Amino acid sequence: MIRIAILGSTGSIGKSALKVIERHPERFRVVGLAANRSAEALARQVARHRPRVAVLADEPAMSAGAAHFDDGVCQGGRDALLALAEAPDVDIVINALVGAAGLEPTLRALENGKRVALANKESLVAGGSLVPEAAERGGGELIPIDSEHSAILQCIEGYSRESISKVVLTASGGPFRGWSRRELREVRPEQALRHPTWEMGAKITVDSATLANKALEVIEAHFLYGIPYDRIEVVVHPQSIVHSLVEFVDGSVLAQVGEPTMELPILYALSYPERVADVSLRTFDLIGASPLTFETVDVECFPLFALGVGAGRAGSAGPAAFNAANEIAVNAFLAEEIRFHEMAEVVSAVLGRVGAEPLRNIDDVLRADRAARDAARHAIEQLQHSRVKLHP
Repeated sequence: MIRIAILGSTGSIGKSALKVIERHPERFRVVGLAANRSAEALARQVARHRPRVAVLADEPAMSAGAAHFDDGVCQGGRDALLALAEAPDVDIVINALVGAAGLEPTLRALENGKRVALANKESLVAGGSLVPEAAERGGGELIPIDSEHSAILQCIEGYSRESISKVVLTASGGPFRGWSRRELREVRPEQALRHPTWEMGAKITVDSATLANKALEVIEAHFLYGIPYDRIEVVVHPQSIVHSLVEFVDGSVLAQVGEPTMELPILYALSYPERVADVSLRTFDLIGASPLTFETVDVECFPLFALGVGAGRAGSAGPAAFNAANEIAVNAFLAEEIRFHEMAEVVSAVLGRVGAEPLRNIDDVLRADRAARDAARHAIEQLQHSRVKLHP
């Protein structure tokens, strides 16, 4: 029996993981659940899945008495979250937390020999080489849940890194594929939250609309598989059927294809290297999925993609700064404090000030993260001030 803890259990990935686990009770068992502020949703999950421990990481919510579950398993605060990530009775930690808050639990789990089924992009983007180093130090294992990185893993399994010529990540293009820069200036948050093929949380849905998520995935692929940036490509594939491709040195290309569901890469991450039958997952219909099309990325209309890849190539604290600034910019856009196109302006301003610092440990990462967030808030204030001056 494989014992699993889910960090971020009330989000879209966490809910999908629970569905997968519930269909395989002979193989998987939930021993821990953790959420940030969704006390009621977490309580319902506890009642259904009966884990040994549940964690509500938001301490103010705990102190307000929002999550004292009847069976007494609820704990609160950051320390409880980290304790769950390294608990001796946990075999696999699914990290589906949102934001840079997911980095330390990833490091703790890997340092304690766990398999981390990773859906938290920021762990690798902000943490960079600290993450594979933690896995090597503690004997942990990192298996991606992202559909694109799961696809790469499935394609390269059994092959040496030297045999890989390049990897190609696919992007759906989001809801604004083909829009002009003028049209994008008028985008509202509710429009950005309507993804054409995937159902995801608000932050990652906006990242998909700006293509920032694809820049984050390029950085992830670099650290996950040790592939240089000049051998990682991105193409727009609106059908979201081909999840990634790998070209080998002999010219052969392997692709992983399937219906756009996160449940398949979740199941693969939990059962890896085996494959487990699951009748609830749709059989792939090649004719029904046709035609499949591919396009180049429009970097002029979606500048956050180029900014993110540039930050990855620059190295040092660049990826951490990009990630933090983007997070603040997305929150400001959702709050209607800035416009869609201004998210890139905020991130660009931050990268001009933060990112050159080396990353030696998690304290360096957290310092860069804080500095980038502060710089992003300052950039947002300046944008708002300029707007007031133009339209008093």
